[in-house]
Amino acid sequence: MNVDKRGQTKKIPIVDLSDPSDELVANAVVKASEEWGIFQVVNHGIPTDLMQRLEEVGRQFFELSAAEKESVTRPVDSQDIQGYFPKDPKSLKAWDDHLIHNIWPPSSINYRYWPNNPSDYRDVTQEYTRNVTKLTEKIVGYLSKGLGLRCEALKEGLGGDKAQYVMRINYYPPSDSIIGAPAHTDFCGLALLVSNEVPGLQVLKDNHWFDVEYINSAIIVLIGDQIMRMSNGRYKNVLHRSIMDKEKTRMSWPVLVEPKHGLVVGPLPELTGDENPPKFECLTFQDYVYRKIKKLLRD
Repeated sequence: MNVDKRGQTKKIPIVDLSDPSDELVANAVVKASEEWGIFQVVNHGIPTDLMQRLEEVGRQFFELSAAEKESVTRPVDSQDIQGYFPKDPKSLKAWDDHLIHNIWPPSSINYRYWPNNPSDYRDVTQEYTRNVTKLTEKIVGYLSKGLGLRCEALKEGLGGDKAQYVMRINYYPPSDSIIGAPAHTDFCGLALLVSNEVPGLQVLKDNHWFDVEYINSAIIVLIGDQIMRMSNGRYKNVLHRSIMDKEKTRMSWPVLVEPKHGLVVGPLPELTGDENPPKFECLTFQDYVYRKIKKLLRD
């Protein structure tokens, strides 16, 4: 496996969602998801100025004093995974600060973990949420049709309108460290990621690490474990990592689309049969995460 700090230059697939041929767009999304598990979408309908504002309020938050940022940390006795998490100087696995909180559906949101400073953080994030949920449904619809199913099939498999959207903002300060986030696949269904102009995301394909090219205003789509499982392995969950820059701060804004709490997820019944048996066990998302962390998965 190539483990050099800088990856090779093979291009990650780019899908233009403004193409008038819906069939060609769907085919491109499906092909990228089968072969790479990652692609970038351009002309996706989310206003460029909104994405710039999203980046600006995120950057402003991380430039606050430690005391101000810690105002949205979780309580000491809480088991919640939301809030601000400063980097652990003793950690050998990751070197980043991050802020994480639910953004959809409204019933899942706890504004205690949303910053009050900058003052427009909430308005910008809510506007971005309205846009990114629509984009997610479009992409998931293409993936469903690529499996020969109704366009709502994968959306329903994630819980329909009760699927949970989680915003995570990663802040990687300049460092000589090679790894900002170690190699992993995402537990969720899929992730839609915005990045600032500093490169650092790499994906593994054919035993080589490839750099993900920065494209202004593009959104990076990463297939996660749950869509891989629902597709019975047809779509690839992409192994990826983040590397550091010695001189510049790298930031990223992934929105993680997770199954509804308590929902059992596994290969969709329409995709399995005598000639194509299920490759994965049906589990709730919470049980899946626990088993993966503890290395207890049988599939």
